[in-house]
Amino acid sequence: MRIVTLSLALLLALQSSARAADDALVQRGAYLAKLGDCVACHSAPRGKPFAGGLSMATPLGRIYTTNITPDPGTGIGRYTEEDFARALREGVARDGHNLYPAMPYPSYAKVNDDDVKALYAFFMKGVAPVQQVNRESDIPWPLNMRWPLKLWNMVFLDKGVYQDKATKDVAWNRGAYLVQGLGHCGSCHTSRGFAFQEKALDESGVAYLTGAALDGWFASNLTGEHNVGLGRWSEVDLVAFLKTGANSHASAFGSMTGVINNSTQAMTDIDIAAMTTYLKSLPAVGSAGALRYSYDGQATRALLTRPASDAGARIYAEYCMHCHGADGRGFAPMLAPLAGNPNVMERDASSLINVTLNGASDLVIDGIPSPYPMPEYAPVLNDRQIADVLTFVRAGWNNRSPAVSADEVAKLRKSTQAIQ
Repeated sequence: MRIVTLSLALLLALQSSARAADDALVQRGAYLAKLGDCVACHSAPRGKPFAGGLSMATPLGRIYTTNITPDPGTGIGRYTEEDFARALREGVARDGHNLYPAMPYPSYAKVNDDDVKALYAFFMKGVAPVQQVNRESDIPWPLNMRWPLKLWNMVFLDKGVYQDKATKDVAWNRGAYLVQGLGHCGSCHTSRGFAFQEKALDESGVAYLTGAALDGWFASNLTGEHNVGLGRWSEVDLVAFLKTGANSHASAFGSMTGVINNSTQAMTDIDIAAMTTYLKSLPAVGSAGALRYSYDGQATRALLTRPASDAGARIYAEYCMHCHGADGRGFAPMLAPLAGNPNVMERDASSLINVTLNGASDLVIDGIPSPYPMPEYAPVLNDRQIADVLTFVRAGWNNRSPAVSADEVAKLRKSTQAIQ
């Protein structure tokens, strides 16, 4: 009898230990899914988490993200771990069809086996199944055929997990692994070539993280470039931005708001520091001009002259000055500065036009929404007025950036309102 009792106790202990190990693996997978910001792309507005349906623009037409809940009929409930790994790292679904490279599998190819296992555990056991059929793309035939993607993968997919560089320390390698892999920062911040391929997948390529136009926004330069990159940001500045979405240089908007809300604010201090170490090591690429930015108060003096000296200045004084200040320095981190802001100085004005037209969604840090989100001015100001005020801002305080035309504003107004 004692032997039976001991055997039962041992069995229960083993089962408890196995459950604890499974729970730990699921929890680790949940954290890794946050690192990858999976929920942002695989959840539609007002939709259920990971059920897909988010519209994404591509050069060929709109596609819609897929259901990655463990529902066996419409999601990935029947995927084996091998199926999951293949989809994640090679862009091939369980039934053999190729995924569009809007899914950042060229980045996820670098994710190691242990992390893939944890992610699989999370999506199978930590996500609620949702029965929601995937929506077909709007890409017309024959451009919607998938077989050419096999050729695309042969040319552009670099298989193989991330390998530590012996010449770099632990923090740098961890940061590189996160930025290049699960963080897939290059998917937005690296320009793409004729076949929609990222022009570089790591720091060995000159185009890597130098900024790129994407779906009505311009994802900013993340290299050490002084004017439009991170050259003037300290490591403390970058940590603050990744944790809260704002610092003394800029505030997050557009799709970066979702990255802050769903991903980077949840990262451990060690991982945030590692990403910062890696990003701050990148050399300056994509110079916005030979002159390094330094503040000049001439625009402030013009604003304080009554009446203001030009149409853009008058609009700024009426609609912008109470938040961003007569001196353009804002009230960081609550209200973004415009003087010396990398997004203001960027040659491509898409982000500046877009956020002025459509505003910014709330940054939600530790469950608390930001008190002063950027409002939308599309219903208030016409194309000429927005062009004038942005031209004033881009020229003011020594920003020295090109003027914005009413045609640029009209084009972005039309394209972004079609999405909404």
